Amino acid sequence: MSLIQVEDLSVRYGARTVLSQVSLCIAQGEIVTIVGPNGSGKTSLLRAIIGAVKPFQGRVVQRSGVKIGYVPQKLHIDETLPITVSRFLKLPGGVAVADIDHALAQAGVPNLVKMQLSQLSGGQFQRVLLARALIGKPELLLLDEATQGLDQRGSASFYQQIETVRQDTGCAVLMISHELHVVMSASDRVICLNGHVCCEGTPAVVASAPEYRALFGTGTGGALALYRHEHNKHHCHDHTEAAE
Repeated sequence: MSLIQVEDLSVRYGARTVLSQVSLCIAQGEIVTIVGPNGSGKTSLLRAIIGAVKPFQGRVVQRSGVKIGYVPQKLHIDETLPITVSRFLKLPGGVAVADIDHALAQAGVPNLVKMQLSQLSGGQFQRVLLARALIGKPELLLLDEATQGLDQRGSASFYQQIETVRQDTGCAVLMISHELHVVMSASDRVICLNGHVCCEGTPAVVASAPEYRALFGTGTGGALALYRHEHNKHHCHDHTEAAE
């Protein structure tokens, strides 16, 4: 059985319909990305999956006992609040120090445990939010535009960490992203949403679909090629420096 099955889901806010008859499923271990223009219902879909929004029609079926981790788009914390990363990850309590250390290592930032939240960069803070989601050892990780505000290199690094998490834990990942050049290299499957499912499939299939091109144009392939070139160049550069 799928971890999550969304069946003919419709969501309304008052008289406004934001999602209409959306169906999808998420299987164990796959990375699925939802793309779509602003106002296409992407966040509403994630909120419906975690139970924060009640469907107008349809339903969301979860496999019995499935554990879900959630990384929000933003989390506002008072910059004057004196709280370390370790203390933040212990909230609301009952979290072992070993679990915190393991989650931070999985998120790629094992050295942040004693730092103040106010000292973290945007990219570091998103890694801490990822660690918080991983503490519960989720089978499904939900990310709502978790790299918003990061530069291209920071976003690419974050998504590479998500792939590492998937490989290490076997969890499935459902994420929303507007960064098409990264998404197309980081996903097993892409769902194009615009109030309804316009098209879905492998990145190559979706990138060539008329519905996708109508929304985003045809430049994604070139952006993807550029991303891979820059990533490979950077990766080779790192190895060269290490050799020296």
